[in-house]
Amino acid sequence: MGPVARAVIAQLPFQDVLVAQVSYRVRGWNGDRADPAHDTLHALDALAELTGPVPTVLLGHSMGGRAALRAAGHPLVTGVVALAPWWPRGEPVEQAAGRHIVALHGERDHVTSPMETADCVRRVREAGATRAGLAFIANGDHGMLRRHGLWHRTAAGLVAHVLEPGAVPEPLPVGGYGVGEVPVL
Repeated sequence: MGPVARAVIAQLPFQDVLVAQVSYRVRGWNGDRADPAHDTLHALDALAELTGPVPTVLLGHSMGGRAALRAAGHPLVTGVVALAPWWPRGEPVEQAAGRHIVALHGERDHVTSPMETADCVRRVREAGATRAGLAFIANGDHGMLRRHGLWHRTAAGLVAHVLEPGAVPEPLPVGGYGVGEVPVL
């Protein structure tokens, strides 16, 4: 995620933004314990203690996208940008109500399921997300190596747009991510 974080920093038009990375205590999801989600919530609590109430966008890849979605209900969270997220069927979505949730998925992803992501986005929308959507990266893969520049620019643009929709143009094609269509970039 280092290159993606650097792209976010480079593309944000604001001066007063903090970009940080969550460190997970364990490797992997570890079943019902879901420690990465708890680690994300703990990091958000630490951020709130440090800065007070600030709008926050969670950006995560694969399992990090799952942890971000699970933590979306935290009071600081404005939105989630998930890259090739691992959102298996039945993933809870109620916590996404009132949030912006957008996923980018590679068309050639054979690690996580674009169809499960699409189903989760549909359920997020039904659960009352402010905006929810999915865009595909044509010829994109799970590791975000194919077309990496597009992954980075689009993720950074989405983070900036969710933080300041009036100041930053919508980075997705016509209609943005609130439309029922699935744009292919």
